[in-house]
Amino acid sequence: MVRIAVLTSGGGTNLEAILCAEEAGEIRSGRVELVIADREGCHSLKRAENHGRKAILLDRKKLGRAAFEEKLLEILKSENIALVVLAGFLTILSEAFIRRYSDRIINIHPSLIPSFSGKGFYGLKVHEAALMRGVKITGATVHLVNEIPDGGRILFQKAVNVEDGDTPEILQQRVMREAEWVIFPKAVEYMSAKIEGERA
Repeated sequence: MVRIAVLTSGGGTNLEAILCAEEAGEIRSGRVELVIADREGCHSLKRAENHGRKAILLDRKKLGRAAFEEKLLEILKSENIALVVLAGFLTILSEAFIRRYSDRIINIHPSLIPSFSGKGFYGLKVHEAALMRGVKITGATVHLVNEIPDGGRILFQKAVNVEDGDTPEILQQRVMREAEWVIFPKAVEYMSAKIEGERA
């Protein structure tokens, strides 16, 4: 069983989708052992506790980037974590950190990469940009993390229709419901099974 850590910065809706999928038997090759939030007030920590998972706050602002990453690596190593999942995690990890977990970090992005992705595109900003551009189809992407923001190899994508009268908030909810919460658990299982297979 692959030991997974989820890193998060917010409410934890994608974390919830992963934990529910795991509990429903859709994720069989890995288990979320640890949830780490990088700022105070993250509801994701409460969600983790509700599911009986270890929840840790590592305040990046208080620690500073270097100390934050050092402490994070220390925790991941001590917990024997093999897969790192970024679920609404707003801290950009350094190249040195990413190299330590090469092809072992995945992220979800609320657009069909390469559209509306890269530096500065996160959260509602992505959906605002999609609506301003007038696209008819958007969606979500799960990708491997490398040193380029949203630049790693794509693992899964799912398209979602943009509808007349959509606001960024309405579109965000539809993309989460119809795409993110569907493909993220699939990607976690895919990567866990891959890691498990490499160990065999």
